[in-house]
Amino acid sequence: MKYSREMIAIVFAGWATLAMAQAAEIKVAVTTSFYNSGLSEILLPQIKADIGLDVQLIVVGTGQALRLGQAGDVDAILVHSRKAEDAFLEAGYGTHRREIMYNDFVIIGPSDDPAKINGSSTAAQALTKIQTAAVPFASRGDDSGTHKKELALWASAGVSTDDLNAPWYNAAGAGMGATLNVASGMNAYVLSDRASWLNFGNKADLVLLYAGDPVLFNQYAYIPVNPDMHSYIKNDLAMALENWLVGPTSANLISNYKINGETLFTFNAVAN
Repeated sequence: MKYSREMIAIVFAGWATLAMAQAAEIKVAVTTSFYNSGLSEILLPQIKADIGLDVQLIVVGTGQALRLGQAGDVDAILVHSRKAEDAFLEAGYGTHRREIMYNDFVIIGPSDDPAKINGSSTAAQALTKIQTAAVPFASRGDDSGTHKKELALWASAGVSTDDLNAPWYNAAGAGMGATLNVASGMNAYVLSDRASWLNFGNKADLVLLYAGDPVLFNQYAYIPVNPDMHSYIKNDLAMALENWLVGPTSANLISNYKINGETLFTFNAVAN
């Protein structure tokens, strides 16, 4: 069968359109704390509308997100653990790090506050009181950015990982939402990012008891995976997404995202 030039052109045009459609999808590993905040439901439809990019989120803890980036299973990551991010970059797995937004960590606990942490002068003092009182504490226990921060806070309080091998300390091995549910069920203390707490519906008798220590600052950063490590990485799309994330539309959506009148994130990206 012979094909006319017009038919061949139509076939090639169809292939090109299909290739473009396939290329317009990107995989990004994001933290459960970011996802549980509900912000992705605001950002993703606007990203699709503005730049035609379908963003497939892989929702995991920061440690797993970094491992997915290292393996080349995602095109970019959005995480919140600076020390781990720097190690990822130094090993050549990411091209660069771009700060996008921040919030803070908070300590949640029972409304009657049996460890009396409300009014503590530092986060370390609050955790020391929890250990001394030996009251239930729920930990992410999943190598996430929140879990890494929690362990660093315990260390600053002089509490070792061996000290945490105690009946009052409960590692959920789960994401932020699931861990908050564990804390709610046990009426336990828990470290959470503020956004996940505000968007959490099953608060039961839990309340925010401690916040404000500068050490609880929680920066989120975007890191494109290095295409030199994995040739199939869609670096052009990762950069297109980054350019959108640091732009004015993103800034407006992030800055105005509120729950019950309270802002969940502060945009702090600097556009090129």
